[in-house]
Amino acid sequence: MTFPNQIIKIATVLALMFCSQSSWAIDAKQFENKQQQETYQVLIDELRCLVCQNQNIADSNAELAKDLRRQVHEMVSAGKTEQDVIDYMVERYGDFVVYNPQFQVKTWLLWLGPGLFIVIGFIVAIIYAKRNRKSADHELDQQQKDRLRKLLENEDQTP
Repeated sequence: MTFPNQIIKIATVLALMFCSQSSWAIDAKQFENKQQQETYQVLIDELRCLVCQNQNIADSNAELAKDLRRQVHEMVSAGKTEQDVIDYMVERYGDFVVYNPQFQVKTWLLWLGPGLFIVIGFIVAIIYAKRNRKSADHELDQQQKDRLRKLLENEDQTP
């Protein structure tokens, strides 16, 4: 075996070790049936890691995410439904723990805000366009036309 081949093999092994880092966050959990496994997987994909904020708890390696995965596992194994687990997590950690919070009085701006901003933007654009059109369409009255004609005639006569 030549020296360059050894380097290539070592580099390949190191690359594979670093690529497999994403699987470190996966915990091996045992369930009584396939339905519980599926419910668990759906829940850990839907719940947000409060530390990482833009990762779900399935992908996060934070300690809190590990605790949340353990809690979800315990609840699903105890026979809790998907909605029971979500309700518990929202009650304990707030609406931020779910990517799609339920429509409530305290979350109405979150749900309706983008639409409201678009509607307000269209209204402002229409008002702005109408104001600009009115100023561009402004016609001179007869007195202003006569005055303008006199000014232009005087300018033509000046040497």
